[in-house]
Amino acid sequence: MYNSKIIGLGKYLPDNIVSNADLEKIMDTTDAWIQERTGIRERRHIVKGSDDTTFTMGVKASKIAIERSGITSKEIDLILFATLSPDYYFPGSGVLVQDALDIPDCPAMDIRMQCSGFIYAVATADQFIKTGMYKNVLVIGSEYHSGGLEMNTRGRNISVIFGDGAGAIVMTRSENKNKGILHSQLHSEGKYAEELSLIGPNTRRWVPEILGENDPDDVSYFPHMNGQFVFKNAVIRFSEVIYAGLKKTGWQPSDIDMLIPHQANLRISQFVQKKFGLRDDQVFNNIQVYGNTTAASIPIALTEAWEEGKIKEDSKVILAAFGSGFTWGSISIKW
Repeated sequence: MYNSKIIGLGKYLPDNIVSNADLEKIMDTTDAWIQERTGIRERRHIVKGSDDTTFTMGVKASKIAIERSGITSKEIDLILFATLSPDYYFPGSGVLVQDALDIPDCPAMDIRMQCSGFIYAVATADQFIKTGMYKNVLVIGSEYHSGGLEMNTRGRNISVIFGDGAGAIVMTRSENKNKGILHSQLHSEGKYAEELSLIGPNTRRWVPEILGENDPDDVSYFPHMNGQFVFKNAVIRFSEVIYAGLKKTGWQPSDIDMLIPHQANLRISQFVQKKFGLRDDQVFNNIQVYGNTTAASIPIALTEAWEEGKIKEDSKVILAAFGSGFTWGSISIKW
């Protein structure tokens, strides 16, 4: 059995910054209201007519990660693409990345686990590497939310939260069992699937049917979130997977050099930080300037923390996510 480790990281954000003040102009909201509930000051949105899409942002982040890894795109053995906003209903975005990066024949798999997508993808890559099936795996989290948000007062509880962007890492084989991905865990609880969801269109209610209805009050094709219920479950599940990761590795909360939670809501991160008694320098948050980028949030934050020197050799890092499904999980890393 091998171990797996991260050898390259990259991120990409659209240039267009949408501040809370910008949203005040198109919906009944205020900067104070948004910051109090989410901690978000601004987010990045793709401009209509831009060349950026879910897969092209993933390509831009991947090029940086591959260059930093010291290998070439020709050496990638597997692509895992985590997203809830693929370019097409099918095929998946992973094969589009493979073509754009001119990667030779290799499997390219989309991971549709929403906010937990990157955690699921890293855990999957880890297992493929540990069993010896693949050596170099490109893992991407990328989201294009802004094109599908209801940017008005009716949709404000959702639309003020989400941003666009992508992050990517390259993972490879290592014989050092004391470093790299030490532990991963994944969970789901499907009975709450519709508490955070986008219901239509779907195969029981296909596009022609929706268009034929032409009901201006039909919001099923916009994201839905039972905010208070999701918050309550998130703080519980975040805590559970962090505790389990600490137990498995034998670490104490004081041993954590960097906790990177999925950037869902700054208030959730602050609640978890307080519960574990972590200092500000032990937790990385960037939702304030990027919003919630779902599957892209952890790889963007991980890359940014590494670029700022907050993650270095021997750092003990925990990644944790909770989201739609409900799904949740964590990854424990010795850098």
